[in-house]
Order: sequence, then C-alpha cells, then structure tokens
Amino acid sequence: MKAIIFAAGLGTRFKPWTDKHPKALALINGKSLLQRNILYLQQSGITEVLVNVHHFGDQIMEAIRINQGWGSTVSISDERDAVLETGGGLKRAAWFFDDGPFVVINADILTDLDLESMISFHHMQTPLATLAVTNRISSRYFLFNEEDLLCGWRNTKTGKERIAVPAPILNEKAFSGIHVLSPEIFPLMHQQGKFSIVDVYLELSASRMIIGFDHSGSKLVDVGKPESVAVAEALFV
Repeated sequence: MKAIIFAAGLGTRFKPWTDKHPKALALINGKSLLQRNILYLQQSGITEVLVNVHHFGDQIMEAIRINQGWGSTVSISDERDAVLETGGGLKRAAWFFDDGPFVVINADILTDLDLESMISFHHMQTPLATLAVTNRISSRYFLFNEEDLLCGWRNTKTGKERIAVPAPILNEKAFSGIHVLSPEIFPLMHQQGKFSIVDVYLELSASRMIIGFDHSGSKLVDVGKPESVAVAEALFV
C-alpha cells in the first residue's frame, strides 16, 4: 500500500514559522511533522510515500534527501508552480497510485489512530472513500446518516451547509484529515486546477459510498496554530 502526505499548504495560521519555513518541517519534541507522519505510516507497513510540496518546497525536498526519507521511499509531487489544494493536489498525484487502495494524510495531523483497523474497515466495506472522523468539537463537520454514509457538510461558524443526500437524521462528525481511498476516484474527478477534495466527496456521495470511520477516543492534534505545538508535545513524545 502507498500513501500521500499533503505538505503543500501555505500554513498562514502557523506564522511566524511559515514566513521562512514550510509547516511540515515544524518540530514536535525534536521531530518534524513530516518525519512523524512518515514514521506513523511505517507502523502500518506503508513505506512508499508521495509528498506534495509548494510553500518552501525546496526545504522539504532537502530534508527528505538529507534524512534518506527517514527509512521510507519518498517521492515528490511538485506544486511549486501553483498550489492546488487537496483535490487538485490529489488529482496531480494520480500517477503514483496503482490499482489498490491508498492512504491520504495531512502533514499537520498527529494521531495514534489505528490505521491498520481503518484500512481493514475500508477493505471490508469497499467504499470509494473512508474518512477518519471523531465526535470532537469543531466549526466544520461532515454530516452522516445512521449508516455512517456521507450526506453533507456544515460550517457552524458561518451557517453554510451543503446537503448532498437528504436523510432524516444527520450526525455531525469532525474530519481528522486522514482518508483511505480507492483509485477509482481519479476518473470521477472532473474538476480542474485548484479545488478541495471536500467538493469531490460531496458531489460523489449521491452515487458512491463514502463512509466515516469513527476513531473517537484516539489521540489527535491538528497542529494548525503555534499554540497547538505545546498540546502536541504533551501527547506525542
């Protein structure tokens, strides 16, 4: 199995570090976010990894070279010409993936989610996409029906909501930035250039199975702001 780590973001919420560095190289107890996620994937036997780069992408590529991929075979998807967001970045990376499912993870996510269990769940359910979610408080939620199938999306801060599949009960669950995907998704992505994978999921959920994998109770830190570093360092040694 292969994986892609999204590391191309501008990291605007993580200033001042991101004025001179990519967020993926921010240190948590002496190890960068990128290194930690590569090692996390290794725990599930995933050693073929693609990293997309844009903001200070040369620094990421140099870190990978100097550290010899931290024991993994790491390839680069170069977006230095234009950042493509999650959907566009994934579409550009289609060349890397073969016929089997693969893992997608955001570089700024740290978790002890049992990834092997999530992958096994994906194999059993055979959806187009399996999305890691929890019941934590957030301002943005995916909406699932009682069978944990994706039906919509909601931003409680702005009031914006998109319902793709009406259901009598919609459960709010916060996305953890980890996906297991079937490569069948690539020919279904008609969007071009810069776009969000969320838009793809909402569009396809009406005709394809996109399912949630609830890992509430796992450690999870979105290292999105400088103040989250202390939280991450308390949880991940």
